[in-house]
Amino acid sequence: MTARTPHRFITPVAAASLAAAFVVAGAGIWVGAGAGGQSARLNTPVFASEPALPLSGDVDGRSDLSEKDRRRVADVTRPTQDVSRPEPFEAMAGGAGTSTARPDRAGLTHPAANLDAEAEERFRLGSALFEKLWVSSPSSTQASDGLGPLYNARSCETCHVRDGRGRPPAGGAGSPSLVMTFAFPDPSRSGRHGDPVYGRQLQDSGVPGLPAEGRLALRYDELSVTLAGGERVGLRRPVYGIEDLAYGPLDSATRLSPRLAPPMTGLGLLEAIDAGDILAHADPRDRDGDGISGRPSWLAQGADDAPVLGRFGWKAQAPTVRAQAAAAFATDIGISTPDDMRSHGDCTARQPRCLALEDGVQARLGTSEAPDPVLDLVAFYARHLAVPARRNVAAPAVLTGKRIFSEVGCASCHVAKFVTRRDPAAPSTAFQLIWPYSDLLLHDMGEGLSDPAAGSSAEPEDGATPLPGEWRTPPLWGIGLAHTVDARAGFLHDGRARTLTEAVLWHGGEAQAARDRFVSLDAADRRALLAFLESL
Repeated sequence: MTARTPHRFITPVAAASLAAAFVVAGAGIWVGAGAGGQSARLNTPVFASEPALPLSGDVDGRSDLSEKDRRRVADVTRPTQDVSRPEPFEAMAGGAGTSTARPDRAGLTHPAANLDAEAEERFRLGSALFEKLWVSSPSSTQASDGLGPLYNARSCETCHVRDGRGRPPAGGAGSPSLVMTFAFPDPSRSGRHGDPVYGRQLQDSGVPGLPAEGRLALRYDELSVTLAGGERVGLRRPVYGIEDLAYGPLDSATRLSPRLAPPMTGLGLLEAIDAGDILAHADPRDRDGDGISGRPSWLAQGADDAPVLGRFGWKAQAPTVRAQAAAAFATDIGISTPDDMRSHGDCTARQPRCLALEDGVQARLGTSEAPDPVLDLVAFYARHLAVPARRNVAAPAVLTGKRIFSEVGCASCHVAKFVTRRDPAAPSTAFQLIWPYSDLLLHDMGEGLSDPAAGSSAEPEDGATPLPGEWRTPPLWGIGLAHTVDARAGFLHDGRARTLTEAVLWHGGEAQAARDRFVSLDAADRRALLAFLESL
């Protein structure tokens, strides 16, 4: 487990609650080594099973606000024309909950600053469960068993290093932060389905006596881009391999897609953005002709398949923080929750040895290995990780970079500001001016970042699942601390980009024009733009 900054003293009441919680808890792709050498394609969104937050009103108005407040919100979120100085509250990227702690390796691990004492104790309990190492069943530590039987990680912290972004494999060694997901097309059923044998994800670990499914191998083809002024930048195109498949070949129709663990920053605030404010930025038919056609990710939910807005994950495939956490528990760790009851994780009917192993469900505690108190606390923790304060917001280079960020077109998708919903049930995230630099919509990023598993190449309807090149705009807040938190952290959905410059150069599709303008900038302006990004 990765070392973290010690949390401050937990009170006896919190310690008792913690004990109780633990009792309750308890790219180019090639496929080899038995996979039949078939060509590989890539995945569609996971449809989470939790009922999502309802949409709070129509696109043109916010039902949580008075008319006066609507005018105030419109004024404060309007893009500024004056970049000669920082905007009011710009340094407080996460609103009142912004962390002003030292921006060091633990810079993304702090609780929201506006939590009261009771909420902060819940955060600490959730943090302990986030770091918790699960073990296989049966075990003397019954509150911790249920791992796998096939899995990728033993804890949430293993993938989300110090609550930051994942790291791609290096030097031939694997990395639990990067997983290979599977999608199998089945016209007779809706939603996403995994490979008939291997399920939704390649599991590279197994409990004692059970072989892991296989091993992800990775190499890179080197590319080069020349910027204005003659600077050359090396890019890496990943080429993936699956080796040592233990349960026979993948189906020839199975699609493959790599995924890097995303950062945990500001998730509760993103969840608190009014759906209408997100939809107000959507333009799926590009009716304004600016080349940007952001599209919402509508997910089928519940018994009536009522559509809800996805806002989490690389493809906006989860509607809530809790839904995302439940899916990760089941697929990455092999732990069932009330929202995802797969007690044998991602094992399939074609893996009878896996299904025959004992699970960690204890009848006295409920019907899942991580009952509601555990999932609630982990989701609470994830919702209340603080956004770090901006650094150097008044520096001339940063202000120049902010202007260039807008001029080259980055701000068309990386929307700077929102004001979250009024919500008495969630006071720490309610009615906050926040600066995530994302519209949370799907955008076509071009062939270089194409994900062939994600639907067809046909033009989608507004509610269709993402196309191969479509990705949710990732929030940029906290990105300036990425390499402070973990020097090996990668950028983009598969970690291929080692630097922010490389990440920009991979942009295509709707972002091609902005990328080309970046390439054409003189060296001083490029440095200023990067200084702005590093300040986030």
